Amino acid sequence: MPAAVPPPGVGTGVRLPGGDDGPPLTIPGRPAREAAERELSKSMYHENDPGFFQRALNRFWGWVDDLFSAASGAAPGGVIGLVVIVLAVVAVAAALWWRLGTPRRAPATSAALFDDRPRSAAEHRADAEAHAAQGHWSQALQERMRAIVRSLEERALLDPRPGRTADEAAAEAARPLPDHEDRLHAAARDFDDVTYGGRTATEAAYHRLADLDRDLERSKPLLATASHAPSDSASWGAIR
Repeated sequence: MPAAVPPPGVGTGVRLPGGDDGPPLTIPGRPAREAAERELSKSMYHENDPGFFQRALNRFWGWVDDLFSAASGAAPGGVIGLVVIVLAVVAVAAALWWRLGTPRRAPATSAALFDDRPRSAAEHRADAEAHAAQGHWSQALQERMRAIVRSLEERALLDPRPGRTADEAAAEAARPLPDHEDRLHAAARDFDDVTYGGRTATEAAYHRLADLDRDLERSKPLLATASHAPSDSASWGAIR
């Protein structure tokens, strides 16, 4: 008769060498399993196992494959239909980008720049210094430029004119103040870069405008080329 097979978990019979007539040595199932686990946990058996990054990458690509398989199964036409849909979405996005251009953030202080309420040069300077004290250099630079233009209007070196641009103000102010022509145009460029170019003003740029403002106050204009129109606060408009 064939030998009976012991039920699982009971043990395993092992016959010792040289003991053909003796009973087999039985090892209980749980200690045998624990001994095998200890043996297999040794580093020598895991030298070629993938590292953590490789395992994570394998899981990611497995997830992508499952996602792509599910999407291709739901899309009309299977994989080919999914590819067509993706290409169509990319084409529409490219067309919108080409038509609308790169999105640009509007200047944070555009509303204040176009405020029609007339303010004096001293008020603009106070606002500029308040922004500078908080490290808001873009707003400080904008207010300082408006202070410069308003100061020139108050001195009748510029005609008060609504809608004047920074470039126009620099060009007109350079006629009675030719010694400051380059600095006036540089100030207008800084103003435009911050207001329309989306750039952030630096502390150094603000201090250049503040120095220019102080120097202009002390400068004597060439009155033969200056405009002598009276300053009318009602006609004051924001720099565009």
